[in-house]
Amino acid sequence: MDILRGIDLRVMSGEALALLGPSGSGKSSLLAILSGLERASSGSLHVAGADFAALDEDGLAAARRGRIGIVLQAFHLLPTMTAVENVATPLELAGIEDAMARAEAELAAVGLGHRLHHYPAQLSGGEQQRVAIARALAPRPAILFADEPTGNLDHATGEAVADLLFARAGDAGATFIMVTHDEALAARCSRIVRLADGRIVSDSGSDPAA
Repeated sequence: MDILRGIDLRVMSGEALALLGPSGSGKSSLLAILSGLERASSGSLHVAGADFAALDEDGLAAARRGRIGIVLQAFHLLPTMTAVENVATPLELAGIEDAMARAEAELAAVGLGHRLHHYPAQLSGGEQQRVAIARALAPRPAILFADEPTGNLDHATGEAVADLLFARAGDAGATFIMVTHDEALAARCSRIVRLADGRIVSDSGSDPAA
């Protein structure tokens, strides 16, 4: 059974786009395909100049590196590494020479300059998501994906994290694509694409004359 059917989507550089829909509508599956975490069974996909449909798993990993940042609902921090190590390690693996300095700067930018050497278990949920945001943006990607980034947070912390996501993505000039079921959060984006049953049912960025 196909999860997504007839998806036709073009996202312009610098856009802030929300993928909105109920649970099971296909929005997380679409984000996974757009970000190269999953492969589509058919169709074409071009992301940041790379033909994702033509790449194998190693090729997708290489194409994502430096181009794409991803923030998920679960923080996925390595528990045995400090905050700064969680941010610096992917940079080091990518061969970035100033990895530790850049990691420290990104953590300072998300308000965690005083928590560099704390482990995930010593951080609150909101602080862990801030580390995840710093990790995603440290390579200075062209595209930032977020899948229900405030889903595991209380309302006040979620709002603060959302403010930070939009601000940091804007500062980086990154294209921002976010999955959410939250109408208020989606309304902060310049474009809203609504999904239902694996299809796009509305697109606030589409041209009615097209």
